[in-house]
Amino acid sequence: MVIFLVFALGPTGALFAHGTPSPYRAPYVALLTLSGAIDPISASYVEKGIAKAERSGAALVVLELDTPGGMLSSMNGIVEAMLASRVPVAVYVAPAGARAASAGVFVTMAAQIAAMAPGTNIGAAHSVTGRGGDIGGVEGVKIVNDTVAKVQALASLRGRNAEWAAQAVRKSLSLTVGQAVGQHVVDLEAGSLSALLKEINGRTVPLPQGAVVLHTANLPVVSYEMGAGQRFLSFLVDPNIAYILFLLGVIGLIFELHAPGIGLPGVLGGISLIVSLVAFGNLSVNLGGVLVILLALVFFIVDIKAPTHGILTAGGVAALLIGSFLLFPPWRPTSLPGWSGGSLSPITIGIMTVVFGLFFVGVISIGVRSQHRKVTAGSEALVGQSGIALSALAPTGVIRLRGEEWSATAVGDDVAEGEEVQVLSVEGVHLIVMKTLL
Repeated sequence: MVIFLVFALGPTGALFAHGTPSPYRAPYVALLTLSGAIDPISASYVEKGIAKAERSGAALVVLELDTPGGMLSSMNGIVEAMLASRVPVAVYVAPAGARAASAGVFVTMAAQIAAMAPGTNIGAAHSVTGRGGDIGGVEGVKIVNDTVAKVQALASLRGRNAEWAAQAVRKSLSLTVGQAVGQHVVDLEAGSLSALLKEINGRTVPLPQGAVVLHTANLPVVSYEMGAGQRFLSFLVDPNIAYILFLLGVIGLIFELHAPGIGLPGVLGGISLIVSLVAFGNLSVNLGGVLVILLALVFFIVDIKAPTHGILTAGGVAALLIGSFLLFPPWRPTSLPGWSGGSLSPITIGIMTVVFGLFFVGVISIGVRSQHRKVTAGSEALVGQSGIALSALAPTGVIRLRGEEWSATAVGDDVAEGEEVQVLSVEGVHLIVMKTLL
């Protein structure tokens, strides 16, 4: 089950092609759609889509793009796949109202053909921290210079406006589609995909194996879609969701350990924990943060088992807060502007810390206390109870206890009929009793 979940939810989920039978009737245009943040899952989708287009003989890959930005590492993966592609790649910023912001600028610049639909915009590519803040100091200067060099190299490679690309990083400049075409930031404006394919028909574009002429005017378009596993994981690859699932999974498993036999909390907790770890595997997680959160868990459990008047619980809350902030370090330059998926929300951390703390000091402590209560059901509950001898016990006879008749053996003094006895122990369905002393 675990292996199935890991492979089903992992970034290797299949792409589904619609609009043409398999094997593909080449040539055709492969259409990829990237709408949303550029993260490890969307990067895997684009990379695998380009590789699939190469294998199946596609004449062109069109990446329909609408993104606010994303992770630097994921953006680099897409750019590298585009540069190495043996099939031409066209980036089409669409539909109307879409944008190629931050990381989207780099992806657009890397394409052999860069086009935009009416009502779209491009720009704002200054590097930021995981929380969207500016990267200060020497490190900030190094990162800005590196990203400027990268975007300029891409723009120069494709014969586009390298100076504007640099300012898009340094000053977060943005352009409308008309401005972008006028300043030669992109190649053309196209009102639809079919219009784009007609417009670029006959153009010569460079590829690693040499220049090729595009013949795209009347080619069928095959849409590559994300597999179900990829779509689900693209939702999960959000630090806040992964973090919540991780803590809920821990809570479910611990509840199951303290109340064995219930089943449902353990099953749900195990699934949540596995899914969160799969999501963590696609995010830039700090192992130190995970270890500090686990230390908080130890503090909570120890304080329940051996109460320290709340000292360890307070330490657990503090450790949970520290570990949560360390889990996705806010100072790590993992993203470009417009994408807040690189770190945890303080609100999420606060809410989950309260939930986690209340769970341990409440539900679990109640469960532990109940384990130490005197048994009130079963044969063990009879020990210490009082009954009346229905016959003389010399030493064996019959007593009445809780409205039922029991065979009993008296220890010590014999018991006369009608006298009160107290149960000392239970041996199967036989009681060991003694006369109640007045």
